[in-house]
Amino acid sequence: MKKLEINIDTGLLNDVLFIPSPNFDERPLLGLIDLLIIHGISLPPGKFGGNAIVELFTNTLDPKVDPYFADVANLKVASHLLIRRTGEIIQFVPFNKRAWHAGVSEFQGRSNCNDFSIGIELEGTDEIPYEDIQYQQLAEVTRCLMQTYPAITKERIVGHSDVAPGRKTDPGVVFDWKRLYNSLD
Repeated sequence: MKKLEINIDTGLLNDVLFIPSPNFDERPLLGLIDLLIIHGISLPPGKFGGNAIVELFTNTLDPKVDPYFADVANLKVASHLLIRRTGEIIQFVPFNKRAWHAGVSEFQGRSNCNDFSIGIELEGTDEIPYEDIQYQQLAEVTRCLMQTYPAITKERIVGHSDVAPGRKTDPGVVFDWKRLYNSLD
């Protein structure tokens, strides 16, 4: 794979699979993208692989396939990117659009973090360590994002749990923040 680059006009990463999600809208006018939110997801919880995350983000998740899906199938959510445990990167929403990933959220006194953030989902759970390849891909994507959106600094890379404390716990206690931050130097 060649070096990741973002097409500033389309908001898409080169050389990654793009599966458009309907779960986005326009960012506020003059909105500065200055926050990166790291998430963790597995569907059903603790199960990896399969198409359930893609189906959730594209509003095609069948609630009859798994009992857990009945609770989440009607959610209208999507992150900008998913990094699977294999390292595969899938983009669902262009970076210049507002993906519906953070929900009710606040960072440094600013609410509605979707307005000014980019969301990256890692396939995983709060308790199972993420894969080396996921950290490598996340670091490469993050460096690319920081170059394209210079207001995203190390201090402005947070977990979903940081912007929605008490409501969200991802990417979880097993996520190695030091490893990520060190890989950005």
